[in-house]
Amino acid sequence: MNKLLFIVLLLSFKLTAQVQFEASVSKNSLGINERLRIDFTMNEDGDNFNPPSFEGFRIVGGPNQSVSFTWVNGKKAFEKTYSYFLQPTKKGSFVIKQATIEINGQIYKTNPVKVTVGNAVQEERDPYEQYNPYGQPRQAPVVTAGKDGVHLVAEISNSNPYLNEPITVVYKIYVSNRSGVGGWREVQNPKYTNFWSQNIDVKQLQVQQGTFKGEPYRFAVLRKTVLYPQKSGKLEIEPLTLDVEVEVPSGEYDFFGRPIMTMGHKKVSAGSRVISVKPLPEAGKPENFSGAVGTFDFKVIPSRTQLKTGESLDLKVQVSGKGNLKLFTLPKPVVPASLEMYDPAHQENVQTPLSGMTGSISDTYTIIPQSEGKFPIQPLSFSYFDLATKSYKTITSNEITLEVGEGSGSNTLAQNNSNKKNVIANATFGFIKTKTSLVSQHREDFLGSGLFYALLAAPFLFIPLLVAFRKKKEAINSDVVGNRIRLSNRLAKKYLSEAQKQLGNKELFYIALERALHNFLKAKLHIETSEMSKDKIKELLVSKQADTDTINQFIALMESCEFARYAPSTSTGIQNDYDLAVNIISELEKQIVQS
Repeated sequence: MNKLLFIVLLLSFKLTAQVQFEASVSKNSLGINERLRIDFTMNEDGDNFNPPSFEGFRIVGGPNQSVSFTWVNGKKAFEKTYSYFLQPTKKGSFVIKQATIEINGQIYKTNPVKVTVGNAVQEERDPYEQYNPYGQPRQAPVVTAGKDGVHLVAEISNSNPYLNEPITVVYKIYVSNRSGVGGWREVQNPKYTNFWSQNIDVKQLQVQQGTFKGEPYRFAVLRKTVLYPQKSGKLEIEPLTLDVEVEVPSGEYDFFGRPIMTMGHKKVSAGSRVISVKPLPEAGKPENFSGAVGTFDFKVIPSRTQLKTGESLDLKVQVSGKGNLKLFTLPKPVVPASLEMYDPAHQENVQTPLSGMTGSISDTYTIIPQSEGKFPIQPLSFSYFDLATKSYKTITSNEITLEVGEGSGSNTLAQNNSNKKNVIANATFGFIKTKTSLVSQHREDFLGSGLFYALLAAPFLFIPLLVAFRKKKEAINSDVVGNRIRLSNRLAKKYLSEAQKQLGNKELFYIALERALHNFLKAKLHIETSEMSKDKIKELLVSKQADTDTINQFIALMESCEFARYAPSTSTGIQNDYDLAVNIISELEKQIVQS
């Protein structure tokens, strides 16, 4: 009997050890504009599959389920796979956590998978483009055709400038005559590290005819940026990446032989660029050089040169021309001690067209003379690096002489002295007064008074209040479930308001609306996003005594959010979905019984 039991246990252990449940990815390192496929594969059929949360990624397809049986020499081989297609939402290193499934009454987990997301790649080669945004197979590689027909290009005016010399970056999108673009959104904005940058608004997109690699293309300018390098050496400009809605031939034809067009999403990137910045030459650099690069004119302008004591004048130090006007300091005048000079009022009148900054900047000083006489203001010098001649130039102003005459301030001073004498004389008879204010000689000292002891005891009276407040705060912090519910409530309200702001933008509206619904469920049902299957949501809402019709409307609205981002819709339909979401959430708030 013991031998038979041992054989049964050995066979059971052998069968259990043969169960495999693994996770595999198409690549462990990808760009932010690429897609990732992850497969969860098992060799025995199981139930209650629970995927991970996919932190740092957005699900753009799946889950797709595939099952295969094979018989070899009378032996059965089984394989079942759940596949997801993921789009990174940000750069960094992420760990895709474990998925779980129940096989033969036991819970199995996959191994965690580490994935690194870096900068966008110049040309994405995605082997999974044969799937549409819902993860369903396409009849033809639609977006692959769009890949050859849509390109994002960054045109740089000068890749080898001097320090503080302006360069321009113009981003253009090229579209083949065989393709069309329905819209786009920015996925990754370039960060111009070690550059001073100024974006130039493109008020209206103008489609023009041109060529790309020798073929006729249409193109439009999306963005213009002026950059001033602030550091010499090799500086990198990060790429601009767009998610483009592309219209391309589907590979099928209508009755008349014309290709049938379809829409798909494609990420295109301008690629990173490296700028080699030359330092300004040290030979001939003036001592008063403050970093000005360009072509300038320099002036020192007094509002007047003849005035009286007590009066003021304005001294304007101004630089005008073309160059890095906002990136250097103006020289400061030096005046005699008899002239009181106040801090300047800085003014900028600068425009930034595509060719770089142009206009003027100035510092205006207020000067007040304290005595009569002639006072010289020494000449000021301003130095800059001239890009045209590749040399330093210095402009020196003329000496300014101020002539200060006698003003009304002298009479005022004499009058003040006269009044001062009268006050002193009157003080002689101060002992003759009609009214007297008597002050007691015996005053209570502060030390030992009631106020002294009250202030001394006050800190001890606040200790119980402080302890009670700290206990209350610790109780709130320890209430993890309550904090999560309050956070989810706030997020639901936030995303509903965000959805209302995005009523004119279909994709952003449905993303915000879907987040609002998910956070509402987190708050009311105490579940996480990974647990939000339709059956689980329906079961929990029924247990909370919610109305069946309201539950069905809520499930239908969630399904609508999943598909509406990729399906055509009107502004009326978007408004209806928003009104429906508000009504359903309001009804569930009334119906759900909190436990």
